[in-house]
Amino acid sequence: MKLKNPPVNSLSLELLTELVISLEKLENDKSFRGVILTSDHPGIFSAGLDLREMTGRNPAHYAEYWRAVQELWLRLYLSSLVLVSAINGASPAGGCLMALCSDYRVMADNPRYRIGLNETLLGIVAPFWFKDTLVNTVGHRVAERALQLGLLFSPADALKVGMVDQVVPEDQVLSKALSVMTQWLAIPEHARQLSKNMMRKATADLMIKQREADIQNFVSFISRDSIQKSLHVYLEKLKEKKG
Repeated sequence: MKLKNPPVNSLSLELLTELVISLEKLENDKSFRGVILTSDHPGIFSAGLDLREMTGRNPAHYAEYWRAVQELWLRLYLSSLVLVSAINGASPAGGCLMALCSDYRVMADNPRYRIGLNETLLGIVAPFWFKDTLVNTVGHRVAERALQLGLLFSPADALKVGMVDQVVPEDQVLSKALSVMTQWLAIPEHARQLSKNMMRKATADLMIKQREADIQNFVSFISRDSIQKSLHVYLEKLKEKKG
């Protein structure tokens, strides 16, 4: 499954919806047992949440957008399929979150690429379920430091802290992901799925229980004048860079 939303694979409402529908179709088709998630644009896996969906809109739109973000996370995190991320580019924020939901992460060995939850650098706060997903992957202390500082890790550093499982030459990312997929698919399906659910259900249940409150918190936070102003400034800077 290739992410394709040029130029940086931002998670727009449309892309979020398409991803959820595609994953649902694959899960319902029993001839599919695994998915490799990668980018159609080498150099950028996904820039994460689409800030244009979070700026200058009304509260109803913010709520709809955040519900779609939650839905993608639930679909990825609890998927019965084997999910392998072939990270062939930069993967900040929501891009990192998608990768963290995978069962296994292979990243291209390119020092220009970075991965991490860098929300604090934009003046926003990663929600508790982003935090839980990171803690479950790298441990509490690494996650605490990374979240507060908005750290973006190089492939080598991401491997060191356990954010990714393998770092390989750029031209071998997909072939390594396929090799890993073969290994995971060799495990009896029922036992693997039950083990995955056992490890992840408590984290997902907590988010499901607080889902509506989380949406309201997001809408309230993102609607603040100060947050809107900082997001607007950041978007203007991005436009200047492109110009």
